[in-house]
Amino acid sequence: MSVLRNLEAKLAGLVEGTFSRAFKSEVRPVEIARKLAREMEQHKVASLSRTYAPNEFVVWLSPKDREQFAGYEAELRRELSGYLLEHARRERIALLTRPAINFETDEDLRLGEFGIQARLVRGAGDDAAEEPSQGDHGHTMVYSTSDRLSEPLREPDPRRRAARLRVDGRTSVLPSAGAVLGRSREADVQVDDANVSRKHAELRPSGASWTVRDLGSTNGVKVNGRRIQGAQSLRQGDTITLGTSDIVFELEQGS
Repeated sequence: MSVLRNLEAKLAGLVEGTFSRAFKSEVRPVEIARKLAREMEQHKVASLSRTYAPNEFVVWLSPKDREQFAGYEAELRRELSGYLLEHARRERIALLTRPAINFETDEDLRLGEFGIQARLVRGAGDDAAEEPSQGDHGHTMVYSTSDRLSEPLREPDPRRRAARLRVDGRTSVLPSAGAVLGRSREADVQVDDANVSRKHAELRPSGASWTVRDLGSTNGVKVNGRRIQGAQSLRQGDTITLGTSDIVFELEQGS
């Protein structure tokens, strides 16, 4: 979802810059944002003239994951609320109030697992003639980061510059720990191309540079027109081809 771009940029300074060694096995803020949007869409309710979506969310985290956000939780709630508000506007979904997100700890969750409860709640004094309600928080949908390829945690190489991708006329900032590219809404960078697999490729930091790797896609990955085998190092301006889509890899200018 392209609206993740602005959130990624904000969180890069707010959280991911501080926890640059983290988010390999821990929960990433952008993962929470993506799943919140998914829950919003999964629980839409149609009325006579509008489609409403949940406006209250509880995010359940393991104790260790919640520790990652200590001191940043209030800011993170505000950024996630703004992201969901923008997502609803873009998707023409009606909200009864500004989205509210609360974090809770669940001792039964393991590192990298998080649950989301969503509900649709009327604001005080709202006219209930047409507006639906879903009552109390219901079933908790549990997500996991375990499908992310495992790599040993390490401090970032100070020589490595931040990177971004240009795809479909938009720019996506790469999180410090890398990203999965694909057609799925669950991909970190979504590529709207029928020839692209749901989880097609991943970009990861490697030493002072970045690499791209095929994730077992149907049509493979090309860099500058050549199909790659294994991990391929990337340079400024390289063109990554997934399906029929060309993605330009760019490095931020060093200070």
